[in-house]
Amino acid sequence: MISRKEEIKKAAARLFRKRGFKATSMRDIAEAVGIKAASIYNHIKSKQELLSDLLMEIATIFTKEMKTIQNTSLNAQQKLERLIALHVRLTIEHTDAIALIAAEWVHLEKAEKQQYLTLRDDYENHFKTIIEQGKSEGLFKNIETEIILFSTLSTLRWLYSWYSRNRSFNPIELEQQITACLMNGFLTVND
Repeated sequence: MISRKEEIKKAAARLFRKRGFKATSMRDIAEAVGIKAASIYNHIKSKQELLSDLLMEIATIFTKEMKTIQNTSLNAQQKLERLIALHVRLTIEHTDAIALIAAEWVHLEKAEKQQYLTLRDDYENHFKTIIEQGKSEGLFKNIETEIILFSTLSTLRWLYSWYSRNRSFNPIELEQQITACLMNGFLTVND
């Protein structure tokens, strides 16, 4: 059984995704959870805290998993396949929270926004390192690293939108097909 705070976070993520952060009130979130508006403050301080908790939780998972993947002895192709699989898995498990990554992070307050951007930039830099490693190992085509990064992350960041309408898709098949679709664009074995 999940805690009331977790229920509130899930409801907030869903409402922030559907209505946007600014258009969602604490009253809306309380109603979605089935509690009185004043009672919500027994569990959470503010709407801003909810947004920060949701985004930082996802960013922390991505950062932790990135470090785990990078510290393996896998080659760059295998590392990138694991990262793509991670994105797919987290999208399936946290669809509403993942949706906030695309646009709602801009509503974070200054300190939280800086912390979030630092985590995001660090993650992207590690992603680039893996791409560069794959190019130097001869596994990836000599396509500009920024283009590989952009096309891969753009697809993965917006996967939540497609998945929201296609939840019956088998998660393992989805992971395999997204990985194949993205990787086949720059693997040298396709030459």
